[in-house]
Amino acid sequence: MTTPLASSAFDSLRLDAVPDQDALRRVYELPKDTAIRKQMTELTEQTRRLIGCSSLVLVASADAEGNCDVSPRGGPAGFVAVLDARTVAIPDATGNKRLDTLQNVIATGRAGLLFVIPGRTTTLRVNGRACVSTRPELLSQLTAVGKPPASALVLGIEEVYPHCPKSFLRSGAWKPEQWLPTDAQPTSAEVTLGQLRMPELTIADVEQAEADSLKYRYE
Repeated sequence: MTTPLASSAFDSLRLDAVPDQDALRRVYELPKDTAIRKQMTELTEQTRRLIGCSSLVLVASADAEGNCDVSPRGGPAGFVAVLDARTVAIPDATGNKRLDTLQNVIATGRAGLLFVIPGRTTTLRVNGRACVSTRPELLSQLTAVGKPPASALVLGIEEVYPHCPKSFLRSGAWKPEQWLPTDAQPTSAEVTLGQLRMPELTIADVEQAEADSLKYRYE
């Protein structure tokens, strides 16, 4: 007999959740005209420059069943290549080799990007069609994170939208005086150890594995 899963706060809250888009819109005022007008279907000179300044991009994707994922990609400023006004390419630097994002893109042909610039409150949202390319002449251009990558995530732009800075201002993300002290949060090794649920492992084991992973991160 299968044991039923315990209910969660979500199970309770979804019982009277907002049922449709009309009901949702009644909760909010209509967006201003500028919020609509600044959405474009290709890059401008200014948004190209923003991408060139970004050293961190968050990649959103979903599989064929709608299971969602967001994964970070990082490198030196400009590591994401702008191939033309409607195409960008992200080198796939060595990571955990789960390939969640790439498998999702192959399944659905879609992805969303959020470009972040350290110290700046401006973010750029870019959504559209997506594919995974192993074309040698493309990969040979994408060496900003080390040697040519095994593949690249290529996005065919359908929407470009610069976000207002409110979320970063509210978070104090770039204000060290507002950051929590280091000991106010679990370490990366502590989080990993809890996730693995392997009693034979110690914090020292996980810390060493993490150090080795970072040491060889480009290989």
